[in-house]
Amino acid sequence: MSPVGRPRAFDQEAVLEAAMLLFWEQGYEATSLAQLREATGLSSASLYGAFGSKEGLFERAVEHYIAGPGSVTDVVTDEAASPRAAVARLLHGSIDMQTDPSHPRGCLVALSGTVRAPGEGESGPHTAVVARRAGDRARIRELVVRGVASGELAEDADVDGVTSMIHGFLLGVSVQVCDGVPARDLHAGADAVLADWNTRGQ
Repeated sequence: MSPVGRPRAFDQEAVLEAAMLLFWEQGYEATSLAQLREATGLSSASLYGAFGSKEGLFERAVEHYIAGPGSVTDVVTDEAASPRAAVARLLHGSIDMQTDPSHPRGCLVALSGTVRAPGEGESGPHTAVVARRAGDRARIRELVVRGVASGELAEDADVDGVTSMIHGFLLGVSVQVCDGVPARDLHAGADAVLADWNTRGQ
């Protein structure tokens, strides 16, 4: 009789960390199963047995990223901070994370799984990162709404426009980081966004 609940013969967190770093560095499409096997030390059978497919592994790697480096954006849910302070921590904290030399540059959610092959439809990799970006945008919008309610922003402020300004800057950081734009310039850009927030106040 086969043993029930036998533990996996590998460290799942270590596997997800290795897969996350590889997808982060190369993107979903450019990452091959051979590279994933080499990075994780698992056979194809073990990878498929644990995650179902390359898509399944990517989705789990995205979850791992969101719980780790990507959690820097969770500051927007801190209701103890003023809306402007939360935006400042979001932008500057994300820049610090994305320029950290201890891991790949940029943001995995912004850079990976964004391009679909012709006829691919709503694939798992595309859906996983789109959902996260939509969630970030919604949470930023809630922050802007709080800014209006608290008087930091004018009552007639364009909530969706301000949301797009902040979220667009946040997503654009990844491309600029990968193009070699210095962190100091990105922080200066974040300060410009925050200055615009100030001018929209009452």
